[in-house]
Amino acid sequence: MEQHDVVEVIHAKRDGGRLSDSQIDWVIDAYTRGGVADEQMAALAMAILLNGMDRAEIARWTGAMIASGERMDFSSLSRPTADKHSTGGVGDKITLPLAPLVAACGVAVPQLSGRGLGHTGGTLDKLEAVAGWRATLSNDEMMRQLEDVGAVICAAGDGLAPADKKLYALRDVTGTVEAIPLIASSIMSKKIAEGTGSLVLDVKVGSGAFMKNIDDARELAATMVALGQDAGVNTVALVTDMATPLGLTAGNGVEVAESVEVLAGGGPADVVELTVALAREMLAGAGRDDVDPADVLASGKAMDVWRAMIRAQDGDPDAPMPTPKETHVVAAPSSGVLTRLDALSVGVASWRLGAGRARKEDPVQAAAGITWHARPGDSVVEGAPLFTLQTDAPERFARALESLEGGYDIAPAGTPFEAAPLVIDRLS
Repeated sequence: MEQHDVVEVIHAKRDGGRLSDSQIDWVIDAYTRGGVADEQMAALAMAILLNGMDRAEIARWTGAMIASGERMDFSSLSRPTADKHSTGGVGDKITLPLAPLVAACGVAVPQLSGRGLGHTGGTLDKLEAVAGWRATLSNDEMMRQLEDVGAVICAAGDGLAPADKKLYALRDVTGTVEAIPLIASSIMSKKIAEGTGSLVLDVKVGSGAFMKNIDDARELAATMVALGQDAGVNTVALVTDMATPLGLTAGNGVEVAESVEVLAGGGPADVVELTVALAREMLAGAGRDDVDPADVLASGKAMDVWRAMIRAQDGDPDAPMPTPKETHVVAAPSSGVLTRLDALSVGVASWRLGAGRARKEDPVQAAAGITWHARPGDSVVEGAPLFTLQTDAPERFARALESLEGGYDIAPAGTPFEAAPLVIDRLS
């Protein structure tokens, strides 16, 4: 591999130039091995945030991150594979009902998931609220579970894109999380290395998402779809609304309970709608669009897969969710129609209650979270519960309540309300 001077690489991007293939290959390899210091990579990440990368640069950067580790191979499985990735939101428990639903339709789902950071929740943190459930599986255990059960939700092994693991942690503490080339290459390096046959991206937009405006969300979606297609992975993206949180809960155990309601044939309409929409895309990508996931959800087969999936990872699907030591109810200050519920306000409140973490090493509370008793468009009655907050640390209530102030609007009864569409756009 051709050697480079890291300061020259930083200068090139700082001054608005494009990085050569050999510069990209070298800097990713050297950073992974410790030859480039964190402060140098932080400077390069900031230069990328400010000056961007073209499509060829992003593709090479992604490829170099994939090449830093191992690649998985699911070709030995008896059924096709499909995966979904969400860019993160509030109340976004969709993976929990989606993976068993798609598996119940005959497509294997290798869902390598992550932990929450900041106000967005992590799938693994949620599932760890289930008694006994474990996130870490060996590759052999994962393959066996995919063959026997059809779905696995687990932590990505250290061998997949180790460059991304280092760079992700660095971006989080250097103000470079929002760089579209770095978001796209981070997500897609892991997904391509994972070896899934088809991939559906759920790119969130709105106050509760990393992408606050539709143009940025579309740019990120298009960038990731191109990376996937170039790597031979059948990739589509849905751009979905995250101005309002999903469902009626945000937290850990509370979101698992809501997901089980969806698998039982109930649950909030928006969670069901998005779960079925993403399932249809995953099945089409895997060549199984002859099955209607809405029918399979109603049949109870997805619930059977959920129970088998939880048991396979040593969890107890019948165990009750952890109960919080303290709860606090916020009553509606007036009667009328709830016209706005801000996803970021709700996400920060849940995080402050203990459902999320400020640093990667922080623990989370399984019982912490928030339930809202109305969604935009619903009628509310003065004095009736609007939010229920729960935590094991009551001193956390004050700051969570601060986050909810100004986070919702109640209009007079009879005020017309039109809900925004949940799925805003599709890119393929």
